[in-house]
Amino acid sequence: MSHTTAEVYQAVKTRQWRMPDTLVLIFFIGVLAVLLTYLIPAGSFDSQTISYLVDGVEKTRETIDPASFAYATDSAGELVYKTVGLFESGGGIGLMNFIFEGLVSGDKWGSAVGVIMFMLVIGGAFGVVMRTGTIDNGILRLIDKTKGSEALFIPVLFLLFSLGGAVFGMGEEAVAFAIIIAPLMVRLGYDGITTVMVTYVATQIGFATSWMNPFSVAVAQGIAGVPVLSGASLRIGIWIFFTLIGIAFTLFYASRIKKNPAASFSQKGDAHFKQQALESKESRWALGDTLVLMTVAATTIWVVWGVVAHAWYLPEIASQFFTMGIVAGILGVIFRLNDMTANDIAAAFKEGAGIMLAPALLVGAAKGVLLILGGGDSAEPSVLNSILNSAGGAISGLPEVVAAWFMYVFQSVFNFFVTSGSGQAALTMPLMAPLADIAGVTRQVAVLAFQLGDGFTNIIVPTSASLMATLGVCRIDWGDWARFCWRFIVLLFVLSSVIVVGAHLTGFA
Repeated sequence: MSHTTAEVYQAVKTRQWRMPDTLVLIFFIGVLAVLLTYLIPAGSFDSQTISYLVDGVEKTRETIDPASFAYATDSAGELVYKTVGLFESGGGIGLMNFIFEGLVSGDKWGSAVGVIMFMLVIGGAFGVVMRTGTIDNGILRLIDKTKGSEALFIPVLFLLFSLGGAVFGMGEEAVAFAIIIAPLMVRLGYDGITTVMVTYVATQIGFATSWMNPFSVAVAQGIAGVPVLSGASLRIGIWIFFTLIGIAFTLFYASRIKKNPAASFSQKGDAHFKQQALESKESRWALGDTLVLMTVAATTIWVVWGVVAHAWYLPEIASQFFTMGIVAGILGVIFRLNDMTANDIAAAFKEGAGIMLAPALLVGAAKGVLLILGGGDSAEPSVLNSILNSAGGAISGLPEVVAAWFMYVFQSVFNFFVTSGSGQAALTMPLMAPLADIAGVTRQVAVLAFQLGDGFTNIIVPTSASLMATLGVCRIDWGDWARFCWRFIVLLFVLSSVIVVGAHLTGFA
């Protein structure tokens, strides 16, 4: 039986390799983590309390004592391996229950359950806002009034979000704004990838190069014994440099997509927003729309004020956005926006929260991988502590320039396991700071290596809750994001390596 050329081509095409779903990738990472528990013995550190000054106020933090590392041993003096099996009852961790344990780990202040609930609440709140139709109509009017200058949106938005990341550690907040900006970008002729770049990626550019972020550079400098917020002039220059690089890269990609939409890496998700545009009714604008938009703007100001002035975090921010959703829903009912009823508020909230379900599962699964490796408790014997200690030992024996660069590489890799900036600082800086002294590297350079390594890899690691949430609202699979993003990550890695080495050679202190 013969086959036509077209039939053979179609058969080959259907068998082409496709990037596995993100959940599949994380499961196999979990398998790898389980294998490591059989190969690497568990170790632990003693903790110590250190104090440091921020704006004249004394702060304290629990950190590891780098000289206290010891491998766990049994009664016979043999090394202990905290092996993980297929399943563990009684709240333990196993390969077949690591996702569940990851989903229910933590508390309302952080990963995983706090981040997941935060995602569901803001998803629901913005679901109500979107149901009013105000955002859709506002986008149409904005496009109509800015014809010919749409390209300004990209650099302006990127700059604002990068500044937010630098000043107050903006990250999770970008998810909420991506919900609004995603349909705008698609209707301007760009795509979901562009939305992620100008929101979440921009915040991480700012986060990685910040001169004043209280959640990363201030904590790291305090632990390292460096004057808090010192070296700001160089860091401001680095922030400007990387922000311009991010803007240029995003503009280049966005212009390419506008000319050839088929080149987009997020066509599947973009189809949803394009369909919404086709279904949009004739643009309307009334008093109710103005009040809804003012509610969203007021909430944004409220969130920024709360974070900067009162260090509000997930519980407070979620409450602020929930309030926004309720107010927007009431306005929608009163002014009959899109013929809204009270039941429509509830339905829109559930639909918006439902969009967040997939990325929420990924957050839990990623946290489960960390639990397999023993969690982030330095006092509890774990594989992760042993990896941390071994990396520190390797760095101490390297030449000065190589040691400075390897600190950056290590922080980049370690960020896969601990994506929290302050958490990674508490685990790694007590070890890196004295190692820097031994290796002939200044502690300021060690902090810079931590910043750049911690911040930039947040852009691609699937263990980042904020990244997965932003991709979720933009309807982009992590595999598609990775296919696009690897070039940008390589560029950031090369430039960061040059900066860290340059900072060492010039004696940055």
